[in-house]
Amino acid sequence: MLINNFLIALLPAIGWGSQAILMQIFGGSFENKVVGISWTVLLASIISMFVHSPNYSFNLIFGSSLCGLFWSIGMLLQVKSFDLVGISTAMPISTGGQILGTAIISAIFFHEWTTWKQWIFGILSLVIISIGIVTISKRKNNNHSGKELKQGLIYLFVSTLGLIGYAIIPTVFKLNISDMIFPQGVSIFLFITLFTLFKNKDILFSRFTIKNMVTGLFFELGNLSILLSMEVNGVAVGYTFSQLNVVISTLGGLMILKESRYKDDIKRKILALIFITLGAIVMGLTV
Repeated sequence: MLINNFLIALLPAIGWGSQAILMQIFGGSFENKVVGISWTVLLASIISMFVHSPNYSFNLIFGSSLCGLFWSIGMLLQVKSFDLVGISTAMPISTGGQILGTAIISAIFFHEWTTWKQWIFGILSLVIISIGIVTISKRKNNNHSGKELKQGLIYLFVSTLGLIGYAIIPTVFKLNISDMIFPQGVSIFLFITLFTLFKNKDILFSRFTIKNMVTGLFFELGNLSILLSMEVNGVAVGYTFSQLNVVISTLGGLMILKESRYKDDIKRKILALIFITLGAIVMGLTV
């Protein structure tokens, strides 16, 4: 792989991995964090109109809106779980769950696994990732109460379902990703804004929301660079490298945010991280 292509392949991981850490550093409520991201998503989608003009249809508008709804639910609950169990616990579970869900749906319903090699590597990947999720979900010498962990896992379960929906809807509706950027961005902004107006309208323009627009820049870096990476490196390399965001976010949670005080807990999270990352790499071999 050429050095330029390698750097491009790392951009999604850097963007998505840094996003989780930055929002915790900037602070604010989970609503502040997601609203800040949604403002940046809206601005990026408007700018995209000058680069690519979508071919509008009912299918595009409906599919993109549904995608935006699933993302909004998934992101709100994922960020809420950060306050309960920390990034270093939430991100490996969330990433692993998304890989499991999208892989199973793609294999069974979209028939993307058609050879024995794909099924063997796919099932092996699912087993490895499942071991990682179970490892990190165990409560043993961690910094959170049993109630917080249980509640955080429930939020993560629903969040993961939302983010899986966000990932598979373009395939279900046979949508062009470039066409989706603008209508999806608008729908994300509208859904998050409606949620915020219903709960606390003061959040929309608070200083924490404005700060978290920077978080949105890193989200968009990951969101747009994955398209470029898959174009220049192929789907297998592009997808697999993007999953390294879990390495950045987990290690950032442990080293920068100091989320764990116990050596056993740190070792368990790093072990789970190794399993989930290895599983993602094996999953890349199915493409």
